[in-house]
Amino acid sequence: MTSDEFSIYMSGVGGQGLVLLSNVIGSACASAGIRALTGEQHGLSQRSGSINIHMRIGEQIRSPLIPVAGADAILALEALEALRYVEHLKPGGVVVMNKRIQHPIIETIGHMKDKTAKYMSVEDVKARLSEVTDKIAVIDALAIAKQAGNALTENIVMLGALSTLEAFPVPEEALKKSISENVPKKAIEVNLKAFDLGKKAAFETLCNIVKCKK
Repeated sequence: MTSDEFSIYMSGVGGQGLVLLSNVIGSACASAGIRALTGEQHGLSQRSGSINIHMRIGEQIRSPLIPVAGADAILALEALEALRYVEHLKPGGVVVMNKRIQHPIIETIGHMKDKTAKYMSVEDVKARLSEVTDKIAVIDALAIAKQAGNALTENIVMLGALSTLEAFPVPEEALKKSISENVPKKAIEVNLKAFDLGKKAAFETLCNIVKCKK
């Protein structure tokens, strides 16, 4: 991978707006004249199933799929999904992870059988991820989205956080233009606010551990 390429492995569960997030980034790349390829895999989205999207940015990219240990960053809208796909992160890569956890049915079944069993926490997830990288930022996207005015803007909060990375090659103005074009007109203002609040949260957390744009 050359220095002007950037690969993001995005993960989450059905209903979190991961596909919209991919469309926003892709459209922003198109308007800015930046080459980008994506590959999507949809799970049981109606039942909060796993969804993941490969996004590769760079002029020399030929395949949309990120190889194992090839992602510069994982953007996880749900914490457990960051751990599920951690093999795609390069050693020392960046994890931008939502604080939210939606425990899968199989974990709940285990609790029904054993009342002493404990759910995996965000701290547990972070501890396991730390075996691969020390660049882990946890963003409370739901709380920030509510602050912006709509709990459904978690995905845009996370995009705002990602956009602060110095290595992320998509200009902020292109991202904001794309947001305005890809969300309903009545939701443009709240989504742009969510983006800005996500950026602010990143400067308080993520930018303490990786290089960010000024």
